[in-house]
Amino acid sequence: MKVEIWSDVMCPFCYIGKRRFENALQQLSFRDEIEVEWKSFQLDPAMQYEPGKSIHQYLAERKGFSVEKAKELNAQVTGMAAAEGLQYNFDKAVVANSFDAHRFSHLANKQGKGDAAEESLFKAYFTEGKNIADRDTLIQLGIDIGLDGATVKQVLESNAYAQEVKQDIAEAEAIGVRGVPFFVIDRKYAVSGAQSSEVFLQALNTSFSEWKKENNKFTTIQGEVCSTDGDCK
Repeated sequence: MKVEIWSDVMCPFCYIGKRRFENALQQLSFRDEIEVEWKSFQLDPAMQYEPGKSIHQYLAERKGFSVEKAKELNAQVTGMAAAEGLQYNFDKAVVANSFDAHRFSHLANKQGKGDAAEESLFKAYFTEGKNIADRDTLIQLGIDIGLDGATVKQVLESNAYAQEVKQDIAEAEAIGVRGVPFFVIDRKYAVSGAQSSEVFLQALNTSFSEWKKENNKFTTIQGEVCSTDGDCK
């Protein structure tokens, strides 16, 4: 059963949602039958790297309130993240565009490392204060998760996976996604936001039960049987 997750690298609730979703997943006996696919979304496609500008200043300018208010809101989110075992360092966060990071994620996904890429990007942005628009940073992140550095460099220096990122964003718009994280389960159920692990657990259990029935998939307890070829064992 497939779960598609639309997110943006610099969305603080996306990292929190990822961890809560993973906590729910770990409680499921059928977790190995769930395929997770990360999808691209940009909260601010016009955002650009601005040396010296803090994420507090960026948020204040975009929302039209004071820097002090921005710091207060970010502190609240930091507390939420800490409750999930995540360390947010907003004072170190680098204001930068996430488009290349999404292209990097698509490359990683193609090589079976999509989840590792997302985790490394979130940690780089929220915890380590790295510039996720910097290509050398992305190349090193790729090497750290087992990708070939030369391949990552080649992709980033080209336009590779740009169309895939745009398609994800267009698809999100088509299905009515207005904010992230946004989880689509088996193309039948959607969970919006960084919900509790309990909400994810319930949604996954319900979806998986229906998916099993529709695909005639049964959980089989093996025992001694006689087969049509005459063997009994």
